[in-house]
Amino acid sequence: MALPKAKEDALAARLQALPGPSGKGWLAAARTEALARLTAMGLPARRDEYWRYTDPSSLNAPEAPAAVRFDAGDEAEPFDGMDRLKIVFVDGVFDPAASDDLTLSGVTIERLAQAGDTDIHWAQGLYGQLETRGQTPVPRPFAALNSAFATDGLLIHVTGKAEKPVSLVYVHKSDTSDAILHHCVKLDPGASLTLMESGPAAARFSKVMEVDIADGAVFHHIRIQGRDHQRRAVTHLFARIGAKAEMRSFTLTANGRLTRNEAVVELVGDEGRAHLAGATVGDGDFHHDDTVFVTHAAVACESRQVFKKVLMNGAVGVFQGKILVKPGAQKTDGYQISQSLLLDEDSQFLAKPELEIYADDVKCSHGSTSGAIDDVALFYLRSRGVPRRRAQALLVLAFLAEAIQEIADEDIAEDIRGRLERWLARHGSNG
Repeated sequence: MALPKAKEDALAARLQALPGPSGKGWLAAARTEALARLTAMGLPARRDEYWRYTDPSSLNAPEAPAAVRFDAGDEAEPFDGMDRLKIVFVDGVFDPAASDDLTLSGVTIERLAQAGDTDIHWAQGLYGQLETRGQTPVPRPFAALNSAFATDGLLIHVTGKAEKPVSLVYVHKSDTSDAILHHCVKLDPGASLTLMESGPAAARFSKVMEVDIADGAVFHHIRIQGRDHQRRAVTHLFARIGAKAEMRSFTLTANGRLTRNEAVVELVGDEGRAHLAGATVGDGDFHHDDTVFVTHAAVACESRQVFKKVLMNGAVGVFQGKILVKPGAQKTDGYQISQSLLLDEDSQFLAKPELEIYADDVKCSHGSTSGAIDDVALFYLRSRGVPRRRAQALLVLAFLAEAIQEIADEDIAEDIRGRLERWLARHGSNG
């Protein structure tokens, strides 16, 4: 079926601004296949079902819209002071001088730009594979574009228990940078890894992460998206979870003109667990979209989706979340909650929660609410001498608490609470 003319023209303009799929060896073939997928579906438009709440035009544009970098002053870098293996990308380019040595017990880490030129590599069974599976039933054109044109990324093979977390730091330096990164993470049976991401990355950032979690393995993912307010980002997390394996993913977002985070998770082994959570604070011309699709394809699996958004001064939040329970996936436990706290009458929260169930022995629930600060609670705090701004910040933190509780590492959770508290204390100034 031919693409509509508008989509065909948008795709042609976008592709003209990009170099042809590069590389050789196994990666070249994967990129060619991804380009074929992209060409068949075209770029998204507002009339597409899963883009009706988010305008993709700035992501479709051939050139990245300019984004001025945010000055955080003397604020500490996220995860600073933790014992971690730090890997730095500047505007999507690996920075060896700022990065630690890639050697880590229980983990092999390679750069996509180098390993992709080999004839045989373990990643050829993963790169683009989960992304391809995630194209059904909902097309995800930006993920296919990423697989076709990613300039670099990491290939992380976890064979045991990683001795410390891996921390990916994305630095934004150029006001017009347009970065495309693709990471593959493979955890062998019983292996475990904590992967942390932080920073704004670029004026426009596209990232795909494909994670294959074998039986009994544990993958924890914590992400703090950078505070450059004019930046734009579209990210995808594709995960396949085996028997008695676990994945926890938490994202904190503050600032950003446009952010779309998609997560596509398959529970394919019995008694697998997937917890996805997000805490968002948006101010002004801010648009944030969480789009989540969790598939239960095995027995006695558990999934949780907990997304909280605090919106002010006309900010817009979007949540599109689905739980699909396939035939035979009995004893499924699926939970989904999306909530917004609107601090004025100009902000908006747009939600589309979905359940699709083809098994009869399940426990699934979903809910979505939107409201304002509790005046009674605010009066209670004010009557005890708490200044209004401080009182409001405390109530916002209480609202976000359920999402932050999904972080397994209490030290990281406490750091994020403190970071949020400091940001909220400065509310009313830039940042």
